[in-house]
Amino acid sequence: MYEKSENIADKAILEKFEFRNIKQEEAGQAIIIEQICFPPHEACSEQNMKDRISTAPELFLVAVDKKTGKIAGFLNGLATDESVFRDAFFTDASLYNSDGKNIMLLGLDVLPEYRRQGLGRSLVFQYLQREREKGRHTVLLTCLKEKVKMYEKFGFMDQGIANSTWGGEEWHEMGCTLQVEEQKIG
Repeated sequence: MYEKSENIADKAILEKFEFRNIKQEEAGQAIIIEQICFPPHEACSEQNMKDRISTAPELFLVAVDKKTGKIAGFLNGLATDESVFRDAFFTDASLYNSDGKNIMLLGLDVLPEYRRQGLGRSLVFQYLQREREKGRHTVLLTCLKEKVKMYEKFGFMDQGIANSTWGGEEWHEMGCTLQVEEQKIG
C-alpha cells in the first residue's frame, strides 16, 4: 500500500520544476516526448495522445523545467472502475470515467537529459498523493521486467505477467493501493 510521504519531492526538484496538469497547447510537446521515451511499437500514437489530453488533462501530471518553460517529463493515466489493466486503455480515451475509483497509468515519460535526478520518482509520488487525496483506490500499470524493481521502490507490487500484449512485449502488471475499501458488515 502506498503510504503518504511528507517528502514527496526533494527541495532541489521542487526548485527546478513546476508540477501541474497538462495544458491543451502542450499536446505537441507530450507527443514528441513520448516518441523519444518509447520505441515506436510501444509509443502512444499522436491521435491517441491528443485524445487523452483532451479527455482527461487532469490525469496528466507534467514537470515543467522552470528555466526553459518546457516539459521535462510527465505521467498520465485514465480513471476507471475496472480493476484489471487491458490494452484498450492505451488507445480508447472513451473508457475514461471521471469518478472511477482506479487509475490505469499509461506512461511515465522523462526526457533523457532529466533522468537519474529523481524526477521520475517525484512525478510518481506526487501523482499517487494527488489521486489518493481524490479518493482513488488503486493505481495499475504495466511495465517491462527491467522496470519492476523501480516501480516496487515507488510502492507498487508486481502482480505477475499481465494480459497486455501491447507492442508485442511481455508486460508485468503492477498495482499500488491508495485506499483500503471498508468492508460492509451485514
